[in-house]
Amino acid sequence: MKFDELDKRMRVYETLNDVCVLPGIYIVARLDGRGFTRLTKEIVSFDAPFDERFRDAMVTTCVHLMDVGIRIVFAYTQSDEISLLFERDESTFGRKIRKLNSVLAGEASARLSLLLGSVAVFDCRICQLPSAECVADYFRWRSEDAGRNALNAHCYWMYRRQGFTASEATSRLSGMSTSAKNELLFANGVNFNELPDWQKRGVGLRWESYEKTARNPMTGDSTTATRRRIRFELQLPMKDAYSTYVAELIE
Repeated sequence: MKFDELDKRMRVYETLNDVCVLPGIYIVARLDGRGFTRLTKEIVSFDAPFDERFRDAMVTTCVHLMDVGIRIVFAYTQSDEISLLFERDESTFGRKIRKLNSVLAGEASARLSLLLGSVAVFDCRICQLPSAECVADYFRWRSEDAGRNALNAHCYWMYRRQGFTASEATSRLSGMSTSAKNELLFANGVNFNELPDWQKRGVGLRWESYEKTARNPMTGDSTTATRRRIRFELQLPMKDAYSTYVAELIE
């Protein structure tokens, strides 16, 4: 059998289940770390419950993902996860879900592994969102999840520092209300509301335009050029204000 015939025949098995995101549908890719609790507490030693060094490594990974050839409007990271909002008409890889998942997971895993000096693995899933309102709801969901995670993490590690085992700390927090967790922290000298916003809400990254002064090499005249750079948001808004913030990004 000639190679062209064999290639055509075998490609069918590789692409039979290809699914593409329909035109006009918003795409958000969500990446989650695999085994990051062990990675950040045993293999690479980070402070608990939050460490600026790990935050910065995740932010740097986001910057990398915003520059891999896929047009990303907004990146958001909290804890061990990253969410990427595509431009609505982005058509890289023909919008094939398997390609987007595999490439983004590979890029993120490789970048963070290099930053940490140890193997770090992400999985990736593509979310297909039908409206701008749904996009705003998605990011609000992840933001509010960040707040819940932060509160639980601070309570958990407070118990651990008091000498409780992992199972004992988890058991004590089981079924405890949000107000009770806040009171628990406050009684131990921690005001949750005064903790850094990035711990409670995550970090956002978006493109912004700026003017750069340059000199025309041919004429020597001074000129101004418009460039793009990534802006970091360590104090993201909350609730309805955050929904409005995301909606403005995709107008």
